[in-house]
Amino acid sequence: MKLDNNNHSVFLMYYHLVLVIKYRRKVIDEIISNRLKEIFEYISPNYNIALQEWNHDKDHVHILFKGEPNSELSKFINAYKSASSRLVKKEYPQIRKQLWKEYFWSRSFCLLSTGGAPIDVIKRYIESQGEKI
Repeated sequence: MKLDNNNHSVFLMYYHLVLVIKYRRKVIDEIISNRLKEIFEYISPNYNIALQEWNHDKDHVHILFKGEPNSELSKFINAYKSASSRLVKKEYPQIRKQLWKEYFWSRSFCLLSTGGAPIDVIKRYIESQGEKI
């Protein structure tokens, strides 16, 4: 396993993000998914985030990305949702017919840390520190 690093730390931080369309409207097709992915890849370097994997269903997207200790995840997610919503609705006006008001994404999202050792293994390791074997 290759760890990432910067001047002062070593890390490996993967996240799984799920974003859902408002009202679970089925508006995502291959073209819109590709555009949403392009927007993600454009914004993410500003927050020290790197896309690893992307997939979609008709009403949500799954995103696997790497972050750094200084990545401001909530600010990034809000910036991404705002920019992608604005651009996609402007570029694909047919979406407005299925979504009323200004919303594209649901207000909520699911963000999970992922990768590395299972929590139980980490807990046992921490509990064993300082013990004489």
